[in-house]
Amino acid sequence: MLSRLFLIAALLVSAPQFAAAASPYPDHTVRIIVPYAPGGGVDGLARALADNFSRAWNQSVIVENKSGASTMLGGEAVARAPKDGYTLLLTSDTSITSNPFLFKRQPYDPVKDLAPVTQLIDLHQIVVVHPSVPVSTLKELADYAKANPNKLSYGSYGKGSQPDLLFETVKAQTGASILPVPFRGIAPAILATLNGEVQMTLGSPAVVGQHIKAGKMKALAVGKGERLKDFPDIPTLKEAGFANAEPLSWFGLFAPAGTPPDIVAKIQQTAAAALSEPAFKARFIDAAGFEAVGSTPQAFSDFIAKDLEQKRKLIETAKITPE
Repeated sequence: MLSRLFLIAALLVSAPQFAAAASPYPDHTVRIIVPYAPGGGVDGLARALADNFSRAWNQSVIVENKSGASTMLGGEAVARAPKDGYTLLLTSDTSITSNPFLFKRQPYDPVKDLAPVTQLIDLHQIVVVHPSVPVSTLKELADYAKANPNKLSYGSYGKGSQPDLLFETVKAQTGASILPVPFRGIAPAILATLNGEVQMTLGSPAVVGQHIKAGKMKALAVGKGERLKDFPDIPTLKEAGFANAEPLSWFGLFAPAGTPPDIVAKIQQTAAAALSEPAFKARFIDAAGFEAVGSTPQAFSDFIAKDLEQKRKLIETAKITPE
């Protein structure tokens, strides 16, 4: 009789533990870490998804900006987090497929220490120049920059960022002389180009499209395999003669490596559902000039492998030496 009482008591004590173990994900707050300052494209998409996830899961989902060290500060925070799906990383391609070739040492391995959840968007950017630059094509720009050494500069937002990869590749292929000017993000680089502080940069159609239409910027090429439907007169980089200068640009969602596959699958499915919602897509994808993806973890992993090779070639061609 006594032993039965002890058994019943033990079961009662352990019952909450069994209940906790069986609790569906998520049963408490989820953090999405953004390795950039607030206000940019990555941050905006993260906050929109966090709100969508909160409603879909009936659980709090918050965004935490952890910028610094070329996105490695935020990336490391997720790589070292518990493998339970409660700490996620929403970042751009720079963190995952450029940084391995830009830095000799990183505090974590973005490929081995992070689990791809889903590619959220493709980002198509337009090469733009200030109207004062007397060129109409990218080839003319390269020729003009070669004939006028150090007269032109481009707005960048970090070593290995999209403008850096593109313009350094153009320089390496043509012998053009264009000076890089770093800014803290794409917004100040665009503003500097508008003001003529620098003569060129890259920007998404949603950001630079209005300035192109207003004649405040000239568009020379679009970084995509095909022309944009809203700007059919802008040639692709391949058509402009610089196919090898095209950097893939994307945003993706990651979890710590080792996160249970069922949790990764649930996050991916929730993200893909958000991206396909007409209202969400119109407001946060189409309006920003993005192209929604929502790929499976395996498809995203395969895409990353392809982009790593592409970025390696670009960085080598651009002669960007790792720090």
